[in-house]
Amino acid sequence: MGWFSRSPGASTGGEAERAGLFARLRDRLAKTRRGLREGLGRIFPGGRTVDAAALEELEELLITSDLGVRTATELIARLAAARVAQPAELERLLREALVAALTPPAAAAPEPGPPPWVVLVVGVNGTGKTTTIGKLAARHVRAGRRVLLAAADTFRAAAGEQLAVWAERAGAELIRRPEGSDPAAVAFDAVSAALARGIEVVLVDTAGRLHTKTNLMEEIKKIRRSIAKRLPGAPHEVLLVLDATTGQNALSQARLFHEALGLTGIVLTKLDGTAKGGIAVAVTREVGVPLRYLGIGEAIEDLQDFDPEAFVEALLERDDSRGA
Repeated sequence: MGWFSRSPGASTGGEAERAGLFARLRDRLAKTRRGLREGLGRIFPGGRTVDAAALEELEELLITSDLGVRTATELIARLAAARVAQPAELERLLREALVAALTPPAAAAPEPGPPPWVVLVVGVNGTGKTTTIGKLAARHVRAGRRVLLAAADTFRAAAGEQLAVWAERAGAELIRRPEGSDPAAVAFDAVSAALARGIEVVLVDTAGRLHTKTNLMEEIKKIRRSIAKRLPGAPHEVLLVLDATTGQNALSQARLFHEALGLTGIVLTKLDGTAKGGIAVAVTREVGVPLRYLGIGEAIEDLQDFDPEAFVEALLERDDSRGA
Protein backbone atom coordinates (compact mmCIF):
# COMPACT_ATOMS: atom_id res chain seq x y z
CA MET A 1 0.00 0.00 0.00
CA GLY A 2 2.68 2.43 -0.94
CA TRP A 3 4.11 4.56 1.84
CA PHE A 4 1.71 3.24 4.47
CA SER A 5 1.17 -0.22 5.93
CA ARG A 6 -1.99 -0.96 7.89
CA SER A 7 0.15 -3.09 10.23
CA PRO A 8 2.68 -0.49 11.39
CA GLY A 9 6.02 -1.87 12.38
CA ALA A 10 4.86 -5.48 12.15
CA SER A 11 7.57 -7.93 13.03
CA THR A 12 9.51 -9.42 10.16
CA GLY A 13 11.73 -11.40 12.52
CA GLY A 14 12.69 -15.00 12.24
CA GLU A 15 11.19 -18.20 13.58
CA ALA A 16 12.61 -17.65 17.08
CA GLU A 17 11.00 -14.23 17.37
CA ARG A 18 7.63 -15.54 16.17
CA ALA A 19 7.86 -18.39 18.66
CA GLY A 20 8.57 -15.87 21.40
CA LEU A 21 5.55 -13.78 20.45
CA PHE A 22 3.35 -16.88 20.47
CA ALA A 23 4.67 -17.90 23.88
CA ARG A 24 3.76 -14.50 25.31
CA LEU A 25 0.27 -14.65 23.78
CA ARG A 26 -0.18 -18.17 25.14
CA ASP A 27 0.86 -16.98 28.59
CA ARG A 28 -1.64 -14.09 28.51
CA LEU A 29 -4.48 -16.45 27.54
CA ALA A 30 -3.63 -18.98 30.28
CA LYS A 31 -6.73 -18.30 32.40
CA THR A 32 -9.12 -18.54 29.45
CA ARG A 33 -7.38 -21.63 28.06
CA ARG A 34 -7.44 -23.35 31.45
CA GLY A 35 -11.19 -22.83 31.75
CA LEU A 36 -11.83 -24.18 28.26
CA ARG A 37 -9.55 -27.20 28.65
CA GLU A 38 -11.00 -28.12 32.04
CA GLY A 39 -14.50 -27.77 30.62
CA LEU A 40 -13.69 -29.97 27.63
CA GLY A 41 -12.23 -32.55 30.00
CA ARG A 42 -15.45 -32.63 32.00
CA ILE A 43 -17.64 -32.91 28.89
CA PHE A 44 -15.54 -35.57 27.21
CA PRO A 45 -14.09 -37.93 29.80
CA GLY A 46 -12.33 -40.96 28.41
CA GLY A 47 -14.49 -42.96 26.05
CA ARG A 48 -17.45 -40.57 25.70
CA THR A 49 -18.53 -39.95 22.13
CA VAL A 50 -20.14 -36.81 20.75
CA ASP A 51 -23.91 -36.74 21.19
CA ALA A 52 -26.65 -34.13 21.55
CA ALA A 53 -26.18 -33.86 25.31
CA ALA A 54 -22.42 -33.31 24.91
CA LEU A 55 -23.00 -30.57 22.33
CA GLU A 56 -25.43 -28.88 24.71
CA GLU A 57 -22.82 -28.93 27.46
CA LEU A 58 -20.22 -27.59 25.01
CA GLU A 59 -22.53 -24.72 24.06
CA GLU A 60 -22.87 -23.80 27.73
CA LEU A 61 -19.07 -23.90 28.12
CA LEU A 62 -18.57 -21.57 25.15
CA ILE A 63 -21.14 -19.11 26.51
CA THR A 64 -19.55 -19.05 29.97
CA SER A 65 -16.17 -18.46 28.26
CA ASP A 66 -17.64 -15.18 26.92
CA LEU A 67 -17.94 -16.20 23.28
CA GLY A 68 -21.50 -14.86 23.39
CA VAL A 69 -24.83 -16.64 23.01
CA ARG A 70 -25.19 -15.99 19.28
CA THR A 71 -21.65 -17.05 18.46
CA ALA A 72 -21.83 -20.16 20.64
CA THR A 73 -25.16 -21.19 19.09
CA GLU A 74 -23.79 -20.78 15.56
CA LEU A 75 -20.67 -22.77 16.38
CA ILE A 76 -22.65 -25.63 17.91
CA ALA A 77 -25.00 -25.73 14.90
CA ARG A 78 -21.98 -26.00 12.62
CA LEU A 79 -20.49 -28.80 14.73
CA ALA A 80 -23.82 -30.67 14.91
CA ALA A 81 -24.19 -30.53 11.14
CA ALA A 82 -20.77 -32.19 10.75
CA ARG A 83 -22.10 -35.28 12.63
CA VAL A 84 -18.74 -36.21 14.12
CA ALA A 85 -18.57 -38.91 16.77
CA GLN A 86 -15.11 -38.57 18.28
CA PRO A 87 -14.02 -35.70 20.60
CA ALA A 88 -10.69 -35.29 18.77
CA GLU A 89 -12.46 -34.66 15.47
CA LEU A 90 -14.91 -32.31 17.19
CA GLU A 91 -12.03 -30.30 18.64
CA ARG A 92 -10.39 -30.01 15.22
CA LEU A 93 -13.63 -28.66 13.76
CA LEU A 94 -14.04 -26.32 16.73
CA ARG A 95 -10.61 -24.85 16.05
CA GLU A 96 -11.49 -24.31 12.38
CA ALA A 97 -14.82 -22.73 13.30
CA LEU A 98 -13.19 -20.35 15.79
CA VAL A 99 -10.58 -19.24 13.25
CA ALA A 100 -13.38 -18.59 10.75
CA ALA A 101 -15.36 -16.62 13.35
CA LEU A 102 -12.29 -14.50 14.10
CA THR A 103 -11.73 -13.75 10.41
CA PRO A 104 -14.51 -11.41 9.24
CA PRO A 105 -14.98 -10.84 5.51
CA ALA A 106 -12.16 -8.65 4.30
CA ALA A 107 -13.29 -5.12 3.64
CA ALA A 108 -11.54 -3.12 0.97
CA ALA A 109 -8.86 -1.11 2.76
CA PRO A 110 -8.76 2.55 1.78
CA GLU A 111 -5.79 3.27 -0.45
CA PRO A 112 -3.73 6.02 1.16
CA GLY A 113 -3.50 9.28 -0.74
CA PRO A 114 -0.97 11.94 0.21
CA PRO A 115 -0.21 11.89 3.94
CA PRO A 116 -1.22 12.31 6.69
CA TRP A 117 -3.06 9.12 7.59
CA VAL A 118 -5.40 10.03 10.45
CA VAL A 119 -6.47 7.52 13.10
CA LEU A 120 -9.19 8.36 15.64
CA VAL A 121 -8.91 6.27 18.82
CA VAL A 122 -12.00 5.91 21.03
CA GLY A 123 -13.27 3.93 24.02
CA VAL A 124 -14.58 4.17 27.55
CA ASN A 125 -12.48 5.19 30.54
CA GLY A 126 -9.87 2.75 31.75
CA THR A 127 -9.48 0.63 28.62
CA GLY A 128 -5.94 1.79 27.88
CA LYS A 129 -6.57 4.19 24.98
CA THR A 130 -3.68 6.52 25.67
CA THR A 131 -1.26 3.66 26.28
CA THR A 132 -2.38 2.02 23.04
CA ILE A 133 -1.79 5.25 21.13
CA GLY A 134 1.73 5.46 22.53
CA LYS A 135 2.46 1.90 21.44
CA LEU A 136 1.02 2.51 17.95
CA ALA A 137 3.11 5.67 17.66
CA ALA A 138 6.25 3.73 18.55
CA ARG A 139 5.50 1.11 15.87
CA HIS A 140 5.06 3.78 13.20
CA VAL A 141 8.24 5.57 14.28
CA ARG A 142 10.17 2.28 14.10
CA ALA A 143 8.83 1.93 10.55
CA GLY A 144 10.44 5.27 9.70
CA ARG A 145 7.35 7.49 9.74
CA ARG A 146 6.87 10.90 11.32
CA VAL A 147 4.03 10.73 13.83
CA LEU A 148 1.96 13.40 15.55
CA LEU A 149 -0.24 12.76 18.58
CA ALA A 150 -3.33 14.91 19.18
CA ALA A 151 -4.32 15.36 22.83
CA ALA A 152 -8.08 15.70 22.23
CA ASP A 153 -8.86 14.39 25.71
CA THR A 154 -9.03 17.86 27.24
CA PHE A 155 -11.25 17.02 30.22
CA ARG A 156 -9.47 14.30 32.16
CA ALA A 157 -6.93 15.70 34.60
CA ALA A 158 -3.35 15.14 33.39
CA ALA A 159 -4.48 13.42 30.17
CA GLY A 160 -2.33 15.77 28.11
CA GLU A 161 0.67 15.13 30.34
CA GLN A 162 0.21 11.37 30.02
CA LEU A 163 0.11 11.61 26.24
CA ALA A 164 3.16 13.90 26.28
CA VAL A 165 5.11 11.20 28.14
CA TRP A 166 4.15 8.62 25.53
CA ALA A 167 5.02 11.02 22.69
CA GLU A 168 8.50 11.47 24.13
CA ARG A 169 8.97 7.72 24.65
CA ALA A 170 7.84 6.94 21.12
CA GLY A 171 9.69 9.77 19.40
CA ALA A 172 6.49 11.43 18.17
CA GLU A 173 5.36 15.06 18.03
CA LEU A 174 2.42 16.39 20.06
CA ILE A 175 -0.40 18.92 19.68
CA ARG A 176 -2.31 19.95 22.81
CA ARG A 177 -4.35 22.79 24.21
CA PRO A 178 -5.14 23.88 27.79
CA GLU A 179 -7.42 21.68 29.87
CA GLY A 180 -11.08 22.30 29.03
CA SER A 181 -10.45 23.31 25.42
CA ASP A 182 -12.71 22.15 22.60
CA PRO A 183 -11.52 18.63 21.66
CA ALA A 184 -12.69 19.09 18.06
CA ALA A 185 -10.48 22.17 17.76
CA VAL A 186 -7.46 20.19 18.98
CA ALA A 187 -8.08 17.52 16.35
CA PHE A 188 -8.49 20.20 13.65
CA ASP A 189 -5.22 21.86 14.71
CA ALA A 190 -3.41 18.51 14.69
CA VAL A 191 -4.41 17.71 11.13
CA SER A 192 -3.49 21.25 10.05
CA ALA A 193 -0.08 20.90 11.68
CA ALA A 194 0.48 17.52 10.04
CA LEU A 195 -0.34 18.93 6.62
CA ALA A 196 2.02 21.85 7.17
CA ARG A 197 4.90 19.76 8.50
CA GLY A 198 4.67 16.80 6.14
CA ILE A 199 3.83 14.38 8.94
CA GLU A 200 2.66 10.96 7.79
CA VAL A 201 0.54 9.67 10.69
CA VAL A 202 -1.79 11.46 13.12
CA LEU A 203 -3.14 9.55 16.13
CA VAL A 204 -6.00 11.34 17.90
CA ASP A 205 -6.58 10.61 21.58
CA THR A 206 -10.11 11.22 22.88
CA ALA A 207 -11.75 11.44 26.28
CA GLY A 208 -13.09 8.20 27.68
CA ARG A 209 -16.84 8.19 27.38
CA LEU A 210 -19.64 5.92 28.44
CA HIS A 211 -21.07 4.42 25.29
CA THR A 212 -24.58 4.88 26.75
CA LYS A 213 -24.27 8.67 27.15
CA THR A 214 -25.74 10.32 24.06
CA ASN A 215 -24.14 13.74 24.59
CA LEU A 216 -20.67 12.24 24.86
CA MET A 217 -21.15 10.17 21.73
CA GLU A 218 -22.27 13.31 19.91
CA GLU A 219 -19.05 15.00 20.99
CA ILE A 220 -16.92 12.29 19.40
CA LYS A 221 -18.96 12.64 16.22
CA LYS A 222 -18.11 16.37 16.29
CA ILE A 223 -14.41 15.51 16.53
CA ARG A 224 -14.79 13.25 13.52
CA ARG A 225 -16.55 16.00 11.52
CA SER A 226 -13.83 18.49 12.45
CA ILE A 227 -11.12 16.15 11.15
CA ALA A 228 -13.06 15.57 7.91
CA LYS A 229 -13.56 19.31 7.45
CA ARG A 230 -9.80 19.87 7.51
CA LEU A 231 -8.92 16.75 5.49
CA PRO A 232 -11.69 15.23 3.36
CA GLY A 233 -11.77 11.46 3.70
CA ALA A 234 -10.25 11.51 7.19
CA PRO A 235 -10.19 9.96 9.70
CA HIS A 236 -9.02 7.01 7.69
CA GLU A 237 -9.35 4.66 10.64
CA VAL A 238 -11.49 4.61 13.79
CA LEU A 239 -10.07 2.21 16.35
CA LEU A 240 -12.01 1.17 19.46
CA VAL A 241 -9.96 0.10 22.47
CA LEU A 242 -11.71 -2.56 24.58
CA ASP A 243 -10.75 -3.98 27.97
CA ALA A 244 -10.92 -7.79 27.73
CA THR A 245 -11.62 -8.11 31.46
CA THR A 246 -15.09 -6.57 31.03
CA GLY A 247 -16.37 -9.58 29.07
CA GLN A 248 -19.81 -9.13 27.56
CA ASN A 249 -19.87 -5.41 28.40
CA ALA A 250 -17.13 -5.02 25.81
CA LEU A 251 -19.50 -6.47 23.23
CA SER A 252 -22.18 -3.87 23.95
CA GLN A 253 -19.55 -1.12 23.78
CA ALA A 254 -18.39 -2.34 20.38
CA ARG A 255 -21.93 -2.43 19.00
CA LEU A 256 -22.80 1.11 20.08
CA PHE A 257 -19.50 2.69 19.04
CA HIS A 258 -19.76 0.96 15.66
CA GLU A 259 -23.30 2.26 15.15
CA ALA A 260 -22.20 5.80 16.05
CA LEU A 261 -18.85 6.02 14.28
CA GLY A 262 -18.36 3.16 11.84
CA LEU A 263 -15.37 1.42 13.41
CA THR A 264 -12.59 0.09 11.18
CA GLY A 265 -10.84 -1.97 13.84
CA ILE A 266 -10.66 -3.02 17.48
CA VAL A 267 -7.79 -3.19 19.93
CA LEU A 268 -8.30 -5.69 22.77
CA THR A 269 -6.24 -4.86 25.86
CA LYS A 270 -5.54 -6.40 29.28
CA LEU A 271 -5.53 -9.98 28.05
CA ASP A 272 -2.89 -10.67 30.69
CA GLY A 273 -5.39 -10.38 33.56
CA THR A 274 -8.56 -12.13 32.47
CA ALA A 275 -10.32 -15.43 31.95
CA LYS A 276 -12.59 -13.71 29.43
CA GLY A 277 -10.41 -14.01 26.33
CA GLY A 278 -13.33 -15.55 24.45
CA ILE A 279 -14.78 -12.06 24.08
CA ALA A 280 -12.43 -11.66 21.10
CA VAL A 281 -14.54 -14.18 19.21
CA ALA A 282 -17.87 -12.60 20.20
CA VAL A 283 -16.81 -9.08 19.21
CA THR A 284 -15.44 -10.10 15.82
CA ARG A 285 -18.31 -12.42 14.92
CA GLU A 286 -21.24 -10.40 16.26
CA VAL A 287 -20.10 -6.85 15.46
CA GLY A 288 -18.29 -7.66 12.23
CA VAL A 289 -15.33 -5.38 12.96
CA PRO A 290 -11.87 -6.95 12.70
CA LEU A 291 -9.57 -7.24 15.67
CA ARG A 292 -6.41 -5.39 14.67
CA TYR A 293 -4.20 -5.53 17.76
CA LEU A 294 -3.88 -7.25 21.14
CA GLY A 295 -2.49 -5.49 24.19
CA ILE A 296 -0.61 -8.05 26.27
CA GLY A 297 1.25 -5.86 28.78
CA GLU A 298 2.36 -2.36 29.74
CA ALA A 299 5.70 -2.14 27.92
CA ILE A 300 5.90 -0.07 24.75
CA GLU A 301 6.41 -3.21 22.63
CA ASP A 302 3.45 -5.05 24.21
CA LEU A 303 1.07 -4.57 21.27
CA GLN A 304 0.76 -7.49 18.87
CA ASP A 305 -0.88 -7.72 15.46
CA PHE A 306 -3.93 -9.95 15.77
CA ASP A 307 -3.49 -13.37 14.15
CA PRO A 308 -6.67 -15.53 14.28
CA GLU A 309 -4.84 -18.85 13.89
CA ALA A 310 -2.25 -18.06 16.56
CA PHE A 311 -4.99 -16.79 18.89
CA VAL A 312 -7.05 -19.99 18.58
CA GLU A 313 -3.94 -22.14 18.99
CA ALA A 314 -3.06 -20.27 22.19
CA LEU A 315 -6.68 -20.55 23.34
CA LEU A 316 -7.10 -24.31 22.87
CA GLU A 317 -3.60 -25.76 23.05
CA ARG A 318 -3.24 -28.53 25.61
CA ASP A 319 -0.99 -27.38 28.44
CA ASP A 320 0.57 -30.82 28.68
CA SER A 321 1.71 -30.52 25.03
CA ARG A 322 4.40 -28.12 26.26
CA GLY A 323 5.17 -29.88 29.43
CA ALA A 324 3.03 -27.53 31.51
